[in-house]
Amino acid sequence: MSEQDTEQVKIPREILKWTKFSGMKGVKEVLDSAVNIDQKKIVYQLSDGSKGGEEIGQLAKCSDKTVRNYWKAWLKQSLGHTVSVRGGDRFKRDFDLEDFGIEAPPVQQTTTTPQPTATPPVEKADAGQTELVGS
Repeated sequence: MSEQDTEQVKIPREILKWTKFSGMKGVKEVLDSAVNIDQKKIVYQLSDGSKGGEEIGQLAKCSDKTVRNYWKAWLKQSLGHTVSVRGGDRFKRDFDLEDFGIEAPPVQQTTTTPQPTATPPVEKADAGQTELVGS
């Protein structure tokens, strides 16, 4: 790579660095107003393109419709974009809240684990009663 080619790569990188830096304050302000409650923070942070609205809604304790309404609003605010998935489109956030000092509350995973079946307590027989063994 020649020195001129190296400069042609360095200059766009430098421009990108300063453009990102200058936009950080504006993005933070928009995020602060757009994800101003815990439920929205959870939905936004989980919207990384890997989960659908129904799954995110369950984790954020809201309806699929609520998630989709948030997604529509955030698309209009340029806080993300759509990605094609089997069955339609899905919102994918463009920013990580943590990069802007915004904390999303922890999400309780809703996994159902089968409860072990407990052995029923054995009752002692009173004098004069017959005790069943092995049942």
